[in-house]
Order: sequence, then structure tokens, then C-alpha cells
Amino acid sequence: MAGIKDVAAEAGVSVATVSRVLNDHPSVSADARTRVLAAVEALGYRPNAVARSLRTDQTHTLGLVISDVLNPYFTELARSVEEEARALGYSVIIGNADERPELQDHHVRTLLDRRIDGLLVSPTDGGSPLMLDAARAGTPMVFVDRWIKGVDVPVVRADGRAAVRNLVAHLHGVGHRRLAIIAGPAATTTGRERVEAFREALAECGIPLPDAYVGQGDFQAESGRRVTEGFLDLPEPPEVVFAADNLMALGALDAIRARGLRVPDDIALAAFDDIPWFLHTDPPITAIAQPTGELGRAAVRALVDRIEGRPPASVTLPARLVVRRSCGKPAAAQAPAVQPSPTQRSKP
Repeated sequence: MAGIKDVAAEAGVSVATVSRVLNDHPSVSADARTRVLAAVEALGYRPNAVARSLRTDQTHTLGLVISDVLNPYFTELARSVEEEARALGYSVIIGNADERPELQDHHVRTLLDRRIDGLLVSPTDGGSPLMLDAARAGTPMVFVDRWIKGVDVPVVRADGRAAVRNLVAHLHGVGHRRLAIIAGPAATTTGRERVEAFREALAECGIPLPDAYVGQGDFQAESGRRVTEGFLDLPEPPEVVFAADNLMALGALDAIRARGLRVPDDIALAAFDDIPWFLHTDPPITAIAQPTGELGRAAVRALVDRIEGRPPASVTLPARLVVRRSCGKPAAAQAPAVQPSPTQRSKP
């Protein structure tokens, strides 16, 4: 494999000149630059990224710590982050926190030790001192999907409040009045925000939310199953279960089917975070869809702006309601009742 000395010999220049060309230094003449680039091409030389990073103090590597790699939402988010980073000349190292704060901090610490240029994090909780210390130390950082209050870094997220209001209005229009929610962890901003939005939307429709209709989940399928079983055991079970993420919705569906119940005939089901699987369940599941790919790309752009000295900005994008058959149809959308013929109608 050719080295930098081989390139210098081939081009008839010094090693220092080769280094300046490879680092795009303006002091090199056009003739020397042309000869060096021709030698690089002829010899198939590839610069040592580690050595270059020691000289430039940049590795062109980003760290991404996501909450749960098994959650299709975060899988799609990671893919969009990697694609946008690659387009901007960066590589990505991914750490999976598995919704565990201690594992999250382990990945953050490891990535910082690897001398990444910047960090994207979807926090598993709101109390990580490590994240606060990293931000105060000037580490380029962006929160995506979730954030930590008091940590002054850009946040790229979706706003689901309007979509939740639309969902509740849809459920109200169908005729449902007993609505329950499987909440995410209260330690996460998304866990708290989705419950608050649901409660506010119900209040706007004049629908109460009893404590028994709020179940505590953890963004994992098993918690969705457990909470739904508790709802079904109530003396007056809810007519609708709204799961605050997709995995908990799948757990809820398992619990409903295990009881021999049908969706939406016996109980309706809706979810936050739409996923392709929801189209293939029977019936397809009504869900709130986040612009996941756009969020990932916007987060990378904000982080690269920060790394390259441009002012980064927080980004908030709207989520949207996708209505399917898991909650029933509004009366106006159902087939009209068959009217009696004139000869069948009673006389006045």
C-alpha cells in the first residue's frame, strides 16, 4: 500500500507539500497541486484518517445514542442520520441505550473518549449529569426527539399536540367516550408531553380522564401488554386504548387478542409513532406519524453547523394523524341505513 512518501516521490515534491495538498492548504501552487493529486490517483493512496485527525483535531465522525434500536421509529431515525451525515462527509457511530440511563451514559462517555466531532442524543431520562457536563464543556451536541431541560443545546423534535387533538376529535366523532392511555416514562419529555396533550384534548371535548385510565408504560411492548390487561380487568373497561408509542401498541394488541376481543368491535386501539407494520395488522391501526426521516436529517445539519462554526438552530416539525380502521368509523362515514320504500312507509 502506497504511503505519503511514495506520493511525494511520484509527484517530485516534499512530504510537507503532499500534506498541504491533502489538507487543502491555500499556499500550494496549482502545478504542485495537480502533480500531487495525479500521484494520489496513480498510486491509489488513501490518507490515514487517524493521523489526519491528530493534525486537524477532527475525526469527521459523529456519535448517535438512540433510546432503543429495536423500536422501528429509532431504526428509521438512525438510518436518516447516517445517510445525511455521509452526504456531508461524516461517519456515524451508533450506541443503543435500550431505554436504560446507565447504558446511555456509558455510550456517551465511550463516544467522547473516541474523539467524535459531535454528538446526537435521544435521552432516556431527564437527569443525566454527564450530558450537562458535556454541554458545559462545549461538546457540539444536538438532542433529537427528546431533550433534557436545563441543557442548552439545540433540539430537533416533532410536535404531536395538534395530532393528538385530531385523534381525540376523531374518537369523539366515532362515539367513544371512555378513552385510556398507556403513557411512556414520566422521566422522558415525550412520555410527559403525550399524556399532557391527551388530557388537554379530552378536556376540550368535555371527556374526563380518570386515574384508572392512565397506565404507566416504558416504551416497551411488555408494558403495553401489562397495562392493557389492567384496563380490561376494570369494572368499566375503556372503549379506546391509546398507546404513547408503537411497541406499547403492539403489546396492547396482544393483550386484546389474548382475551378473545376484536378491534375495533370490542375495543378500539390507536398509537403514537406510525410504523409500516400497522398497515398489515387486522385491522390496520390508526396512528400519529412523525416525520422521522426529516428529523434525522435536520438533526445532522444542526450538529454539523455547530461543529463547523455556524449558528445551529432548534427545529420543530408537525406530526400528523393517520386514520385507519382500528377505531371504527364516524357515523357519517358509515353506510346509510336502508330506507323503506314508499309502499312500506306508514301512513300519517
